[in-house]
Amino acid sequence: MFKLLGGLSVYFKYQPVKTDNAVFRLHNVFTTVLLLTCSVIITATQYVGQPIQCIVGGGLPANVVNTFCWITSTFTMPDAFAREAGKEVAHPGVMNEYDSSQEKKYYTYYQWVCFVLFFQAIMCYTPKYLWDAFEGGLLRTIVMGLNIGVCHAEEKEKKKEVIINYLIRHERTHKLYALRYWGCELLCLINIVLQLWMMDAFFNGEFFSYGTRVLGYSEVPQEERYDPMIYVFPRVTKCTFHKYGASGTIQTHDSLCILPLNIVNEKTYIFLWFWYIILAIILVLLVIYRLIIIFVPRVRPRLLHARARTIAMESAVVVSQRTDVGDWWLLYMLARNMDPLIYRELISELIKRMGEKSGSRA
Repeated sequence: MFKLLGGLSVYFKYQPVKTDNAVFRLHNVFTTVLLLTCSVIITATQYVGQPIQCIVGGGLPANVVNTFCWITSTFTMPDAFAREAGKEVAHPGVMNEYDSSQEKKYYTYYQWVCFVLFFQAIMCYTPKYLWDAFEGGLLRTIVMGLNIGVCHAEEKEKKKEVIINYLIRHERTHKLYALRYWGCELLCLINIVLQLWMMDAFFNGEFFSYGTRVLGYSEVPQEERYDPMIYVFPRVTKCTFHKYGASGTIQTHDSLCILPLNIVNEKTYIFLWFWYIILAIILVLLVIYRLIIIFVPRVRPRLLHARARTIAMESAVVVSQRTDVGDWWLLYMLARNMDPLIYRELISELIKRMGEKSGSRA
């Protein structure tokens, strides 16, 4: 198991130059690894038990019935969940179908859980893949190792001169750079909302209310109470197997089937429910924050000063007023990745050069 999960550590490699923020990484890295880990654990049935085990009789081979019930689906009787297990019914959701007033509830998802989780992991990684392709190593190239403040003075001056020349020469050309990144953040939010809808459809409309029902389980009166996790992920179900008898007539065999993997599934999806809801709220706030940056320019100096405390507020105001939103975003990201003292010197020199350029134009 450790060998299987050890390969996922590559996603947590330290990045000396960061081109994104923590929320972006929570979606693209942490959530991707979380989904892949759940998929690997559920797939590795030799570590968590057999996926299904059915009680069979009548001379039927157990492995045949197990395979049949696994690939075709099993079912429960919905009104049996409200009855007392051990007295009125054998197990939650399991009763004679002729005594039930509701239709059978079939469970066909469990064969697909590991594949769906893997597909969700790909969806979560897609925004990072797109952003890495769009970014193309631009920020790493501009920083040139100045994220480490210990360097020779001559080397530092040369690198600062190269950065300033680049910023002056490519002034007002980075708007698409910023918009692509913010578009990838918006894609993260769309992805989370889409995945919530997909999981709800996957579980026949049971997922949206799954977490709230689990939270409200203890508040339900005892006589009306049943575990919502067992309702969505039953541990014991029924399966009907038909075969021909010795005389050629069709014989029907009812089997009780135990689904050990649902113990893992129920814990996996209750955690995913809470994580996706929290992540969706954070991403909504992040998108609102980005809209404020785009449409309320007067907040940009404060944000730049908050990111780089070594520069004066006056300098942050000047540089924010003389740059568009794309150049401002690039300077903001440089503040995250450069040594603070070098960044202060860079901004001071950049303001002088911008002033000289404006004076020459006048």
